[in-house]
Amino acid sequence: SSTRTHQEMLKLDFLDTAEYRTDHSDISEGFDAISQPHFAVPPTDSPATFLKDVFTGPHAAPPIELAHGTTTLAFVYEKGVVVTVDSRSTQGNYVASGTVKKVIEINPYLLGTMAGGAADCSFWERELGRRCRLYELRSKERISVAAASKLLANMVYAYKGRGLSMGTMVTGWDKTGPNLYYVDNDGTRMKGQRFSVGSGSTYAYGILDQGFRWDMSVEEACELGRRSVYHATHRDAYSGGIINVYHVEEQGWRKISADDCNELHYSYYKKNPEVSE
Repeated sequence: SSTRTHQEMLKLDFLDTAEYRTDHSDISEGFDAISQPHFAVPPTDSPATFLKDVFTGPHAAPPIELAHGTTTLAFVYEKGVVVTVDSRSTQGNYVASGTVKKVIEINPYLLGTMAGGAADCSFWERELGRRCRLYELRSKERISVAAASKLLANMVYAYKGRGLSMGTMVTGWDKTGPNLYYVDNDGTRMKGQRFSVGSGSTYAYGILDQGFRWDMSVEEACELGRRSVYHATHRDAYSGGIINVYHVEEQGWRKISADDCNELHYSYYKKNPEVSE
């Protein structure tokens, strides 16, 4: 073998590779299922009633209480859509993280929000992003907000009653202009102008409904969204961290700001009380 020329060695390497390719020519065999999402469910006769059945009876374990909290909001106005979220992740009274990204950037024209179970929202909205991209490749045009929200609603409806925890908003700009939809884990889908989801939503609604005007400027709209979530983080123990503000317009979405709610409370709004009222 030591007397082989460089060309012969290259030829042998090529033949070995070709033989390997012949033996494993169809490398895609068995990968058909990858095109569809797989979500593990309990291996029982009735996965839909599993959680209810396992915690009933005289000797059953205490039921699992999924304690979670957040504040997300979005509203449509004359110049586009404002999306504002906090970044606190909680497990009951325990603050698990203060830097969760609760806005999922589906594509340059579509945004989704997370409320409920972080894993459920992240998994299904990422899957939504994949399907939206496939739609673009097949149809040679962007998917509409209505179609994207319908895709998400149909996907989670197949798992209705099986323990998913989702309260999401899908928003963006398409041929019809700005649109906003609410989708939850039961497959409920609603179009609206203003939505707030999470444990702090009642506080956010109070500020949002009081300050909303259709003809606001972009700066006024972003400030209204920021102030609404700020008040929610101040009153709701399960909301907090960074307040992220996004603006959706005809050219796509853009991130406006990311402010620590404590810094807003002790600096900006404290020095400008008229702004926070």
